[in-house]
Amino acid sequence: MTGTTTYPNAPDLSSEDYIVVGLSTCFIKEDGEVHQVKIVEPIPSAALEALVKGIPTSYEVALATTMGVVLDGTTAKIPASFVAQTGESNGGLPLQLCEDFADRAVAAARTYKRRPVSQSLIPLGTDYRDFKYSLDRKRLLNAENIVRNEDNVKQHEWTHKVL
Repeated sequence: MTGTTTYPNAPDLSSEDYIVVGLSTCFIKEDGEVHQVKIVEPIPSAALEALVKGIPTSYEVALATTMGVVLDGTTAKIPASFVAQTGESNGGLPLQLCEDFADRAVAAARTYKRRPVSQSLIPLGTDYRDFKYSLDRKRLLNAENIVRNEDNVKQHEWTHKVL
């Protein structure tokens, strides 16, 4: 029998708690070129409910698993099934964990504890592939929002005058 582990920053969670992690296609812009990357990231319950209803997404597959599979203490791990399906050994793109994976995993796991009905969307230990996968709106991970004066909304001179 294995004992359940608790997490230092989340004493309310254990390694047996339910979580969904997704494999998404994202893009990084470097030196004027856009490169495709595969990102593994936790999916909160509200987002999963919307994705299952059919909104376009960059997620290819989602895996319902436990916290112990994706987080060992504070060390994040890529689920073995993702590596086997799409890893470099199969000629695919290398998999990367999202930024702040451990914190996001803790937050996502809490959403499934708060809303247990979401756990029925993907049974524990199975994956879900029926997303409406689309790359029409590319997720650019390192995009910078540069605001310029030309972006300001122009108003008529009488907009702020009392008539």
